[in-house]
Amino acid sequence: MLTHPFVRNAILASLSLQDLAALGEFLEPIALRQRQVLQEPNRRVEHVYFIESGLVSVRIVAAGSILETAVVGCRGAVGASYLLARSAQTHQFVVLFCGSALRVHVDDLRKIMDERPQIRAQLWRYFQGFALHCAQSGLCGVWHPRQQRLACWLCLTCDALDGQVLPVTHDYISVVLGLRRASVTETLLRFEQQGLIRKMRGVLQVDDRKRLEQKACICYGIITSAYTRPEQFSDNE
Repeated sequence: MLTHPFVRNAILASLSLQDLAALGEFLEPIALRQRQVLQEPNRRVEHVYFIESGLVSVRIVAAGSILETAVVGCRGAVGASYLLARSAQTHQFVVLFCGSALRVHVDDLRKIMDERPQIRAQLWRYFQGFALHCAQSGLCGVWHPRQQRLACWLCLTCDALDGQVLPVTHDYISVVLGLRRASVTETLLRFEQQGLIRKMRGVLQVDDRKRLEQKACICYGIITSAYTRPEQFSDNE
């Protein structure tokens, strides 16, 4: 598998130079603004976004409440699930941290995938990891205590962002994880006292990533493996 240091999205970087050049004719660079909604549930999907920087929150929205099921950063793409699963979009995709992306119209991408099956294969491998991420997050919310869930979320978010500084508030974390704000504050304070993180105004900095991973539930390893070892799944090629 080839990698290209000039490409900031991991899916695109995994393509051959020939496939990348063919797809590149249809890619349009765009800026991602904080709180920008890229896709809504039950709406026609027009584009697939290959995230280069920033972070996108994947949410289920119902009865005025939201629950985050995954995050998408420079290792992933928004809209690939609709294109490959051929089913109605059930999630809302909202930019959490501003950044940039390369987008392509779904019709153009579908055509290029038919001509170049390796592009479809790479997107399918990512989609399998993403689908497991969403499912495992639901299981995590039911079975695991808040300390493990919060450590898992922090580690997964750092992975997706490819960084250790997260511009998030206690309120935001409590909403997307379905936890009481006081419980989030208490757990983060404990993490800070243990030297795992530092809290600043509107920002969390992870200082001891290895030990924070040790605090996370088993879901972190399962989700990470789904993205980094896609050969464990069968390809739909």
